[in-house]
This record gives sequence, structure tokens and C-alpha cells, in this order.
Amino acid sequence: MTADAISPLPRVSPPRQPPPAVTAMVDLIRDTWRQAEPYTPEISQFFYGMLFTLAPATRDFFPINMEVQRGRLVRALVHILQLVDRPDDLAPYLRQLGRDHRKFGVIPNHYEAVGTALLAALKRHLGPAWTQPVELAWAEAYTIIARSMQEAAASSEHPACWTATVAEHRRLSWDLALVRIEPEVHIPFEAGQYLSIEVPQRPRLWRYLSPANGPRPDGSLEFHVRAIEGGWVSRAIVSHTQSGDVWRIGPPMGRLAVDRENGRDVLMIAGGTGLAPLRSILDELGQWGDNPRVTLFYGGATRDDLYDLEQLRTLASTNPWLTVRPVVERAEGLPGFDHGTLADVVTRHGAWPGHDVLVSGSPSMIRATVSRMLVAGTALDQIRYDPFTLD
Repeated sequence: MTADAISPLPRVSPPRQPPPAVTAMVDLIRDTWRQAEPYTPEISQFFYGMLFTLAPATRDFFPINMEVQRGRLVRALVHILQLVDRPDDLAPYLRQLGRDHRKFGVIPNHYEAVGTALLAALKRHLGPAWTQPVELAWAEAYTIIARSMQEAAASSEHPACWTATVAEHRRLSWDLALVRIEPEVHIPFEAGQYLSIEVPQRPRLWRYLSPANGPRPDGSLEFHVRAIEGGWVSRAIVSHTQSGDVWRIGPPMGRLAVDRENGRDVLMIAGGTGLAPLRSILDELGQWGDNPRVTLFYGGATRDDLYDLEQLRTLASTNPWLTVRPVVERAEGLPGFDHGTLADVVTRHGAWPGHDVLVSGSPSMIRATVSRMLVAGTALDQIRYDPFTLD
């Protein structure tokens, strides 16, 4: 398991009521993690030392400079462990994650080593708080996760990863680039999904990107990448990617999609380059004449952040089922623009009953928007969003 292939998992549907024993197990994990979290740097250092001792081959899964790794993997593991009481959400995510991790050459012994190293690191820093019931709770939760991922990996019919060549790299602004890649063989990508990628400028630093197009006959994929401050991969892509570069691509992940048959209208909410997966879905819907009505709120801090607005307006002009509502937080007075945060603007229109809601953007934007919508009365099972990372 690597942190670059694990992101916080969203709650996308009302969970089934877990058995009391599972609830108690998760409560123990959460309570002990609250005590351990202040020592994450020390726990992480011990964890990696133990992991590389138990399974030296796992060192090759991580970047040469471990400083960029910091506490990512430990935090990601703990986050997922705290979700075992939500099987409806966790199970499909773990299946995708298990298939994705094959690209590292992960074998069952590696899962065992990760679990042993994690428990040893926690035990070392929790001291007397690491009781037998606590250890059992952490061990059982980790076993559930590891088993689900290994079963998914064993049952996958697709390659562990694909290679693709950069066919086009174009700067859209000083910090934003369009990159089009051409895979050697077809990748079974569906509109709205995202992929883990590794670029030659940053070996072993896998990051998630969402294609901005639907599936094409030639299999090509287009990414819109913004350089994030401190982002090792995003800055390398924007500044240093060249035509002819070879990327490695992990299996498609994610569950953002539009059901054209259920009769429900669709609300899309996109912040910045979070537009990409929704743009992918719109691209695919554009192949059909009969679609649900789609309202897209596309937001950013300023007008310049809405880099794809003119193309979206062109798409809406030829597809009457699509309405595009641009939103900016600053620069009041722009004609045709809503003013405020996406959370502000969307909830001014109420709870959006009868709509399927897709949200995509930075983690902070997703949290703020979903929280405000729930307060406004939008039902939790209307809302869908995928895990993602800023870089």
C-alpha cells in the first residue's frame, strides 16, 4: 500500500447499520488514534523503518526522497481503518484500490508486513494505552481491508498498469497545462473516472488525475493539470512535460456517473480543475440527443480560474439539456456570473429535490459544499463525489 494510491474516502450513501461488535471495534480505533495522532511524524518514521526491515522490496514502492512521503501512508491507512463500519462505501473503494495496487508488484507478504509495522509503531508510541482489546481491534480492521484488496487484485482481468505517450503538452496559463496522452493499448476508462499516473520526471510518485474527455475511439486521454504550491508532480507536469514522454497509468477508479435512464435531473458542481471528471461526463452525454437536464455550477476565486468556460458555453449552445452557471468569489459585477463560493451560490437555490448531485474539486471545496447542501436539506443519498488529492 502506498499513500499516493490512497485518498480520504467520501461518504456517498447512507450506511447500513453495522453490527455492535464492528461499532465497538471502530470506536476503539478512533479513540486510540486521537491519542496517537500528535505523534504521527514519530510513528511514521518507526513504521517505515520496520516495514523496510520486514519487507525490503517495499522500499522500491516509494520515492527515493522519503521526505515527500512524510506521514501520508500512516494517515491514509488509519482513515480507511476507521471506515470498516461503512461497508457499502468501503467495499467498492477497496476493490478498486486492490486492483490499483498491482502496479507496484504488491504480494500478500507485503500486506502482512504493512500491518505488522503499523501495529508495532502504534504500540511503541501509545505505551499503556495499547491494551489487548485495542490491538485486536486494529488487527481485525486491517485484516478486513487487506483481505478485500487482495481478493480484488487476484480477480482482476486487466493489466496492472498501462503505458502511454504524451502527444501534446500545451500551457493554458502560467500554472495550468493541457496534456493529451495516447495509450499503447485501450484503457477501460469510463466517463467520470480518475486514474493514478506516474511521470518520468517524478518516478514512484503516483498521483491521481481525471481525464477531461469521455472515451474516444483512439483511446486518447486529455488532462487539465494545475501546478499546486508544493506539488512535486503537478508542477513537473505543467513545467517539464514534453511530447514523447512515457507515462505509466494505473487502473481506472471512481464512481462519478450520470444515469440517463432514471429520469432524474442532474446538478453538477465543479471547482477549478475539478471540472475535469464532470467535463468527461458532459463529453459523453454530448453523443446523445436525449439526456437528463443538467445544471453545471462552475466556480473559482476569479474569472481567470474558469479556464474552460467558453468551451462549456459553446457546448451548452448546441445542447439544450445543459445549463452552465459560472461562479466567482471575487470581481463582483461580471454580467452573467453568480457571486460567492460554490457552497453559497448552489444553496441559494434550495435543496435541489429530484436531482442527482455530482461534486468535484479540492477536498476543502467538496467538504464545504456538501456540508452546506446537507444543511439546506439535500438528502445525503442524492450526493456523489470521489476521493481525490490536491497533488
